[in-house]
Amino acid sequence: MTKQEQTLNTTAAAHQTLDKHLGNTLRHIRTENGLTIAEVAMRANVSRGMLSKIENGLTSPSLEKLEQLANALGVKLSRLFHDYDTPMGGAQFVKHDEGMEVVRRGTKSGHTYQLLAYDTGPKKLFEPFLISLHEESEVFAPFEHAGTEFIYMLEGKLEYTVGEERFILEPGDSLTFNAEQPHRPETKLQMPIRYLAIIYYDSLDDFAGDGYSE
Repeated sequence: MTKQEQTLNTTAAAHQTLDKHLGNTLRHIRTENGLTIAEVAMRANVSRGMLSKIENGLTSPSLEKLEQLANALGVKLSRLFHDYDTPMGGAQFVKHDEGMEVVRRGTKSGHTYQLLAYDTGPKKLFEPFLISLHEESEVFAPFEHAGTEFIYMLEGKLEYTVGEERFILEPGDSLTFNAEQPHRPETKLQMPIRYLAIIYYDSLDDFAGDGYSE
């Protein structure tokens, strides 16, 4: 067997394992809330047959469908990946450019979000994102959500506002603030722009209720 064939087989096996995990998690959340397949399918705008296949790990759902199903079940997308592929030591390794691309409010305006960790841990709840702003991305209303947010600039130059304050972020700069204040990327001063955004929640209620919506 060639190295390429081995890689393809490993990738296929990983997808099957993930599909099973997603299916089991979706079924668990659905039954825990006393919902039928028909009810969730209607809320998520997917067919009952498709939802049944997803729950049984027989098909690989798109991120858009996963987002719809998570919304229908009243949970954050990251909840579906909780405890997936996490070894006993609790370490999780994500290769370069292999973070899961997720849909958030800023996606429609040209922002790209990669979720870099799926397991938030039992006590300290956090979501780390790699965010990319594109030339055509728009400026929209400020974000406000629970938790503390930490931003670390990787590439480009960006004007970022928090409340009434404005900050010029360049590679190596960081910014930490109470995320309940209005905040947003304001002016793209030098493209391309990439930065890490890590949001820390004080409680499970904050994590489940707000999520990272930028």
